Amino acid sequence: MSEKRLEGRVALVFGAGSVGEGWGNGKAAAVAYAREGARVVAVDMNKAAAEETRDIIRAEGGRCEALAADATDSAQVAEVVAAALAGDQRIDILHNNVGMAKMGSVTELSEADWDLALAVNLKSAFLTSKHALPSMLERKSGCIINISSLAAIRYTGYPYPAYYAGKGGLNQFTVGLALQYAGSGIRVNAIMPGYIDTPLIYKDISGQYGSKEEMVAQRNALCPMGHMGTAWDIARAAVFLASDDAAYITGVCLPVDGGVHMASR
Repeated sequence: MSEKRLEGRVALVFGAGSVGEGWGNGKAAAVAYAREGARVVAVDMNKAAAEETRDIIRAEGGRCEALAADATDSAQVAEVVAAALAGDQRIDILHNNVGMAKMGSVTELSEADWDLALAVNLKSAFLTSKHALPSMLERKSGCIINISSLAAIRYTGYPYPAYYAGKGGLNQFTVGLALQYAGSGIRVNAIMPGYIDTPLIYKDISGQYGSKEEMVAQRNALCPMGHMGTAWDIARAAVFLASDDAAYITGVCLPVDGGVHMASR
């Protein structure tokens, strides 16, 4: 049996639950990390969702704790970071999967919703990095993976300017951190999912279509491969970036989109 790529490491996953039945990006990533040997600390605003992920991991023989926290609240983030460090005295992987697709064009979106979307999509990564980085710097080792979006670099057809802005900011936040800490043994990368079939799209995006079936058909048609990706496509990319296979990769914003980023707009 081949050696597990993340054996002995600790992965702190924010947004590790799923907003509905099935596999969300954070849930799949948490399980994928555990399958590669990592001890996972699964954090979600919805404690029950984090516990569901924990139960899946434990049922497969992995190690996982479930915690609840609002990733836009500094005190709550600090608390879960401290809890993660209490176990093995280390955080090797910080995975930021928190996001929100708040619909509304510039002329329609309220200032409150703009502020909320920016806090969820961008401030959350600032806070988790702020609290997790000190222990990584002390050990001169660590990996941060931010889940961005193809919307960070191109228009994807939806009226959510705060989401575009937040994810665009997250990309540059990723690059800046990567370069600042490259000499300190810390790697920082982002993954940009394209059209992915997860519970989130049925919750936040299906209202833009006549039906859920229409949404699925149109999103599949936008993909050069002819179909949307799955949460496991994002999870496999995350495991690669967290592993020693990616030891010389930092500052990358990686599209995982079946080629959509290269297709005509």
